[in-house]
Amino acid sequence: MTQGAPRRLKVLLSAYACAPNTGSEQGVGWDCVKALSEHHDLCVITRGDARGEIEAHLAAHPMPKVRFVYYELPRFLRPGGFGDSKRPTQLYYYLWQIGIYFLAKRLISTQDVDIVHHVTFVKFWAPSFLAALPKPFLWGPVGGGETAPAPFLTSFSGRGRLYERLRDIGRWAGEHDPFVRLTARRAAMTLASTDETADRVRRINAGGPVIVCPAIGVTEAELAMYGQRGDTAGPRVRFVSVGRFLHWKGFHLALEAFSRAKIPNAEYCLIGDGPERDRLKALARRLGIEEAVSFTGNIPRNAVLQQLSDCDVLVHPSLHESGGGVCLEAMAAKLPVIAFDLGGPALHHSHDAGLVVRAKSPDQAIRDLARAMAELAGAPERRRVLAQNGYCRLRAQYLWPAKALRYTSIYRAILDGSPCASKRT
Repeated sequence: MTQGAPRRLKVLLSAYACAPNTGSEQGVGWDCVKALSEHHDLCVITRGDARGEIEAHLAAHPMPKVRFVYYELPRFLRPGGFGDSKRPTQLYYYLWQIGIYFLAKRLISTQDVDIVHHVTFVKFWAPSFLAALPKPFLWGPVGGGETAPAPFLTSFSGRGRLYERLRDIGRWAGEHDPFVRLTARRAAMTLASTDETADRVRRINAGGPVIVCPAIGVTEAELAMYGQRGDTAGPRVRFVSVGRFLHWKGFHLALEAFSRAKIPNAEYCLIGDGPERDRLKALARRLGIEEAVSFTGNIPRNAVLQQLSDCDVLVHPSLHESGGGVCLEAMAAKLPVIAFDLGGPALHHSHDAGLVVRAKSPDQAIRDLARAMAELAGAPERRRVLAQNGYCRLRAQYLWPAKALRYTSIYRAILDGSPCASKRT
């Protein structure tokens, strides 16, 4: 260590979801570990079923400052696929959190640990028992406090309405779980991925400051995967949406808006698959726009990136979402984003990097989405400016090296006893 350089901290990370070359929560866990390893010595507790992927990657790309410790519940607690990593159950996750408390207790008795940090799952209504360890504890970023505005329930399928009801019940139970409240109370600081989650964490009596800090980010390598966009000032305008076809993703609202906008020479590409696929295709036929709308199904990630580069505007009408990683991908591809003023997506691109649409009722949202689509379709120069603003915002705030520095400053503030006063990072 050079003279005057900050001391590398010894950090114990809990990352239930963590694997290389993946997206979603596993990608968040892995990218966080990789970025933090540049500054600190890490001990990472993660799922045992990820061991093969992780060890194979480390053989080719060593991370000498990271030690992975793998943990799984005994097999007798996993009958019939219980705890399958492809479809992890809530109960399995809860029991796993209990199990790693005893593992972590043994670890800190044999090695130095400065701070404990829960990274994944990004979910505030499940506890982290590591908060009970005799070490400073950072919780998050955690999410899950977002809710679709009540008027939109009528636009969901019966299956969608049932899902929302069960989600509300599960979250209510989590908020009243004494161990969730203990986690919030013992956290030296909580990082919440959205304003909605921050408000809910404060209401369950968080012991330390609650700071809004998005969980997602992008790496330099991911940024380099996007080629230079060509001239998009031609007569054709291509809108695109990416994600699982779930009711709360709001793609049905975007289709209605695209139909209402009546934009000449416009196309709308929906990338993904899911239980709402047939309903969305039927809606496109009913609206008479099936010739202008394409459904690609699930396609490889490199093909998704190519599609983004070939399109002009990302439409992301999600009604409750902590993350919204596709918004960052669009910003990396220099696309302006149209999204609702809800959850994570509303934080990512802001008004200078896209159009933020209010979401008060289905009819109002469809009307305003249609207006936003028509507005950007007829303004190629404005699309370019918004896209460039989004790209600059992405580089300044969402690259993982920058996020690791912010986490580092939070670690040191906690250890110094002077947590950040700001409500955002």
